[in-house]
Amino acid sequence: MAKRDYYEVLGLSKGADEKEIKRAYKRLAAKHHPDKNQGSKESEEKFKEITEAYEVLTDSEKKAMYDQYGHAAFEQGGGGSGGFGGFGGGFGGFEDIFSEMFGGGFGGGSRRQRVVRGDDLRYDIEITLEEAVRGCKKDIRIQTLAECDTCHGSGAEAGSKVETCSHCHGSGRVRRQQGFFVTEAVCPSCHGTGKRIEKPCRSCHGDGRVQKAKNLSVTIPAGVDTGNQLRLSGEGAAGENGAPAGDLYVVIYVRDHDIFERDGSNLYCEVPISFTLAALGGEIEVPTLDGKLKLKIPAETQTGKLFRVRGKGVANPRGGYAGDLICKVVIETPVNLSEEQKELLRQFEVSLEGKGQHRPKHEGFFDGVKKFFDNLGK
Repeated sequence: MAKRDYYEVLGLSKGADEKEIKRAYKRLAAKHHPDKNQGSKESEEKFKEITEAYEVLTDSEKKAMYDQYGHAAFEQGGGGSGGFGGFGGGFGGFEDIFSEMFGGGFGGGSRRQRVVRGDDLRYDIEITLEEAVRGCKKDIRIQTLAECDTCHGSGAEAGSKVETCSHCHGSGRVRRQQGFFVTEAVCPSCHGTGKRIEKPCRSCHGDGRVQKAKNLSVTIPAGVDTGNQLRLSGEGAAGENGAPAGDLYVVIYVRDHDIFERDGSNLYCEVPISFTLAALGGEIEVPTLDGKLKLKIPAETQTGKLFRVRGKGVANPRGGYAGDLICKVVIETPVNLSEEQKELLRQFEVSLEGKGQHRPKHEGFFDGVKKFFDNLGK
């Protein structure tokens, strides 16, 4: 089935910038994350789709290729990301092409056996905002291909002979020449291993690798954000024929917070204040990730005003200063008033009538409305 346009997947137009892409990914990832939709195959597939789109569109090189060529840029070795759940396993196709052009002659399989590095693996982990800001350690459990303990990767039972395949001479590939054309294929005798095992290992059936669960401790540095990846070298699947193991990529997902919203290194929060405090001024306590602090509210503060608290945001994981905490004050309208309280407010409202100095925005707005309608009547 044809892939959907990556911008369409994230609900964006093609001119979307990195900030818009990250914001869209966070919103969709929160909705479709597998941890929040246990057992939903549809949500799992949607999460894979939006994550793949995010990884391409936040990589400047891949985004440029995709914007020019679309999905064709990542097909047939075009430099794509390798799809969801895997990050590729080497460049064997190019190796074969260059070998046919410059080496090995035309017929026999005299090349040495190819070393196939193990697959890279991916693990998605969800953490809290507090853990993302401060850093933490997480224990994870992954399923991977590991070296067989019984045969220690040889694929053979103890005492059994392991011989070089006589058909491909250990290369795992065979070549055939037809006129000027040369074709190469996996050796049908040894199935690409380059060896013949007299008695395959009963545990791994001759592969040298078995499926195993592995426990790992992951150190997550302070300042990470949704979409960041940690690379654990050599913790991926074991390679074939004793080749090096692949890597494990741990992809971070930061859970939404009840109070704070994050934008890069800054944190934002809304703080409700009373009408009286806004008019007369005073001090309030506001939350930070390190505890409470006092914030001075000047007299005549209007709703929506932003107050910046330096250094109370998120530290950059690559070093440098922490961001800021930005508090937006919102004036809360009183509710459930008694008749006495309502009457006091009416008296107060009457005391303001005709005195524009107390409500400059109110007076200015309605003066503008009056002029607008006067002009319409001309």
